[in-house]
Amino acid sequence: MIYTLLRLALFGAALGVLYLAGLRGWLLPVVAVVVALTLSYLTLTRPRDAATRWMAERAERRAAERAARVDVDAAHEDARLDEELRSDR
Repeated sequence: MIYTLLRLALFGAALGVLYLAGLRGWLLPVVAVVVALTLSYLTLTRPRDAATRWMAERAERRAAERAARVDVDAAHEDARLDEELRSDR
């Protein structure tokens, strides 16, 4: 979230500076995006790395939760099948 806000702030700053420099029309947002992307790549290394770590940890947690749910479902299905096999005998 912080990384996104910082990137939006860079875009807003680039937009403002370019507007004050005299750039107008459709080219203003295009150039502002390019400038903001370049600046964010060069200056926001730590927040980008933190965001990447957070996303990776979140993906790992979700994968672990999904695997746990699958294990519980599989155990439940196995128990039901065992009950059916016992009742058929």
